[in-house]
Amino acid sequence: MPLVTLIVMALLTKRMAESMTVAMLLAMFLLYKQNILTGTIEMLYNTLSNPSFQFILIILLAFGSLIKLLQDSGALLGFGNWISKYASGPKKPLILAWFMAFVMFVDDYLNVLTVCFSLKNVTDRNKIPREHLAFQSNSIASCIAVLVPFSSWAAFTVALVNSQGAGFEDYLKAVPFMFYPMIIVALMLLIALGISPKVGALKESYERVRQGGPTFLTEKGSKSLVNMEMAEDQKPSSAINAIIPMAAMVLGVLIFDNDLAHGALLAVAVQFVLYVGQRVMTVEEFFDKALDGAKSMCALSIITCFGFTLSQANQALGLFDLLIGGIGNAVPSWMLPAMVFIVMGFTTFATGGCWVMQVIAVPIFIPIALATGVPVYLIIAPMMSGVTMGYGCCFYADAVFMASAG
Repeated sequence: MPLVTLIVMALLTKRMAESMTVAMLLAMFLLYKQNILTGTIEMLYNTLSNPSFQFILIILLAFGSLIKLLQDSGALLGFGNWISKYASGPKKPLILAWFMAFVMFVDDYLNVLTVCFSLKNVTDRNKIPREHLAFQSNSIASCIAVLVPFSSWAAFTVALVNSQGAGFEDYLKAVPFMFYPMIIVALMLLIALGISPKVGALKESYERVRQGGPTFLTEKGSKSLVNMEMAEDQKPSSAINAIIPMAAMVLGVLIFDNDLAHGALLAVAVQFVLYVGQRVMTVEEFFDKALDGAKSMCALSIITCFGFTLSQANQALGLFDLLIGGIGNAVPSWMLPAMVFIVMGFTTFATGGCWVMQVIAVPIFIPIALATGVPVYLIIAPMMSGVTMGYGCCFYADAVFMASAG
């Protein structure tokens, strides 16, 4: 009931904050009845103490500061002017975005935010709808994160399967069988090149721009989760002011064991040295803009908190046991890989969470595979493929919020 309420209300109203709040409160009522107030507060405490939410909160606040500083220093505009010399026309910016996604393979949040914020002005100049950049970035980020075995996703999954008697070699053997993410990565390039046709809402967005409409459309009745538009009179600075912080962020992620929080905070520190050192900003202006950027992520942080709380409530209501435990133990071994893909895809879409689904699914599906003689890599592959499908399609997943912010 909470998930159906969330999906229907979000589709009808296009207002994510209200939809998530109503769905969460309905789940709280089903769980706690007359003790809904106390139960909701306890569940919110659990969310706030959840390491995964704490990580996302740090990322959101740090990226809010990082991007606001990139904008108001003129670095983002300067980077756009520089990249436009090499990426012009209806195809090249999207092809560049596709290649950048591979460079940012270590984490899907890093991937989506960096690509969207770096290239949105470039795609605007070349009359490419923002819908296409958002669609491509969101679709490809998680797919690359599972296909590259050295990403944060892969490291997390390997740690889980290690606890069940499998290991890194099993993950490597699974990669060639991760058909869904490979198809999506190829499809994004084919659409960018114009080889694969644009359909549905994507086709409509191109027709809107072709008829003189805006590249970024604010739908009537909807409300942006992040309000951080660049000032119209903003003057560009050197592209180096954007490239160096971005490089520092990627380097920080790699040095600190694929931890994006370290990379994002290191990038902000590098910005302080660059912008204050060049007198692009004073110390006071730097901190004012950094705090403004962090504040712009407040609504997104609250909705993400409610999303985590809703996921916990669904777990307490028995949704995961029903979908994963019940189905996983009821199918013959020859159907297990296909059922794992379907169940993981649907469940991830329903909950909007990727890592929590792996925490629940790995201790169920890996032992079943070992007991029935199914190769472990033929379970890891559909499991990760299903997660990327459900996560990429879910319009209330945290990565989609990141793409929306971008």
